[in-house]
Amino acid sequence: MSLRKLKPVTPGQRHKVLNTFETLTTDKPEKSLLAPKKRSGGRNSGGKMTMRYLGGGHKKRYRIIDFKREKDGIPATVKSIEYDPNRTAYIALLNYADGEKRYVIAQAGLQVGQTVLSGEKATPEVGNAKILKDLPLGTIISCIELHPGQGAVIARSAGSFAQLIAREGKYGTIKMPSSEVRLILLTCKATIGVVSNSDHQLEVSGKAGRSRWQGRRPRTRPVVMNPVDHPMGGGEGKSSGGHPRSRNGIPAKGFKTRSKTKASNKYIVERRKK
Repeated sequence: MSLRKLKPVTPGQRHKVLNTFETLTTDKPEKSLLAPKKRSGGRNSGGKMTMRYLGGGHKKRYRIIDFKREKDGIPATVKSIEYDPNRTAYIALLNYADGEKRYVIAQAGLQVGQTVLSGEKATPEVGNAKILKDLPLGTIISCIELHPGQGAVIARSAGSFAQLIAREGKYGTIKMPSSEVRLILLTCKATIGVVSNSDHQLEVSGKAGRSRWQGRRPRTRPVVMNPVDHPMGGGEGKSSGGHPRSRNGIPAKGFKTRSKTKASNKYIVERRKK
């Protein structure tokens, strides 16, 4: 994976840093795995704006991703590594031995022509999916289920990964991407390897227009609003607006919003580091 810096021939290209996309093998998605993606512009069914700063952007189609990896014991060949406009990670098109095609999140190092497998017979190699009970301790994993059969919900974005550090009883101890240490049932499935496109965080947009292409509208800073619009609004000139807080008054910068009586607190061994 590598990046390229553009020559400063225009103001928008002066600081722009882009991906070379050299690991991608095709720019034509599999038609049978595409679905329409409707844009709401931040409006609900009544037409009222419920999410600010959304709207516009390039038209997209959703790629149907197999997060469950439930075709156990059936080998699949990696047909292509592709770009997905709906996520930061790359996706891989798998051709299963029974003729079915599915998209999965691509792990770093996954190559076209490589065979991947899920289930008990799978070896702990990059791209294979196994339940936590069958993985060696210390394995780097991604696309992890939180409940058996639910499908991957943890460590799915570009460059993210977790680590299986211990097993005790029916739970495995996982060190999460956030540095939180958490217990997860050993019957949950995970994919071996780090999620692809780890250089995504090093990209530099270069200009505001690129955010508009992605469907993000300009965001108004709360301190320049009026008191009727935000708790931090009002004042003369550049007054700070008091303590930083959200529009509905919840303090920012370190204020804990997680419930102290939440049922899943008992599964958290160590909280994430600030």
